[in-house]
Amino acid sequence: MDFLRFLSECRTPVLDLFFQGVTYMAQELFVVTVICWFYWCSDKKQAYSLGFAYFASGLLVQGLKITFRIPRPWILDPDFQPVASAVPGATGYSFPSGHTQSITALFGSLGLRTKKAAKRSFYFAVIFLVMLSRMYLGCHTPKDVLVSFAVTITCVCLTDYFIYKKNSVDGHEGILSIVMAGICVLLCVYALILSHSAIISTEYAADCLKASGAGLAFASGFYIEKRWIRFSPPENPGEKLLRMIIGLAAAVLILEGAKAVIGTSLAASFIRYFLTVSWIVSIYPYLFSRAGASR
Repeated sequence: MDFLRFLSECRTPVLDLFFQGVTYMAQELFVVTVICWFYWCSDKKQAYSLGFAYFASGLLVQGLKITFRIPRPWILDPDFQPVASAVPGATGYSFPSGHTQSITALFGSLGLRTKKAAKRSFYFAVIFLVMLSRMYLGCHTPKDVLVSFAVTITCVCLTDYFIYKKNSVDGHEGILSIVMAGICVLLCVYALILSHSAIISTEYAADCLKASGAGLAFASGFYIEKRWIRFSPPENPGEKLLRMIIGLAAAVLILEGAKAVIGTSLAASFIRYFLTVSWIVSIYPYLFSRAGASR
């Protein structure tokens, strides 16, 4: 908390705006958009590596959150004041940092893949800035961001080595999918037990079910695509752009439309994210691969 108080003394309206902008780079929509670009339009192998790092680390971070149940800094110390504009986006427990997990999974993976020192420095500088932004805004302590970084960069290194460099999953897609799905089910059951025991609130359990639904859809979609769809990214820039616009618009429609139809219960949270990621990983690729085959 001493470090957060020190940062709070450095706040200015300009820095508040800057760090609020920086922290938006770790938002779910931005990260998923980048993964979709690689998956649908550029480099499926990179997308798989990114996806497994992102979803696996997300499951681990959510599990740690509901296990340790550490409140936000302004709850730990009522005299501490965060930047007001950052509070609405700071949902769930404080430890570990979800924003740090998202940005590390994305830019850590990209940093490992590039051979250019300038690009690598840029990617890891962005990670550092997002971590700093979470502390500057008063949403996380140094422990929150450092543990999240350590957990996620471990997932990044493992997925980069085994999925991207060694192609270790080729021929073992079913095993990897089952392991990932098993982790999703375990987190889901764990969150429901804690929720039903009134140890955590429904709001915190919902975050875990969202992560479980998304992870399960990614695991099953990965197996389905690798075994039966096997699409190829387009070469034409116009086709790439059209594929992105249609795919992302439909994904947002599914996520928000399902909320309007089935609500925001725990089961609904799981279903919404399962359907949305299933669209991204398997349903949409099946549709555009079939459309291409029929030309």
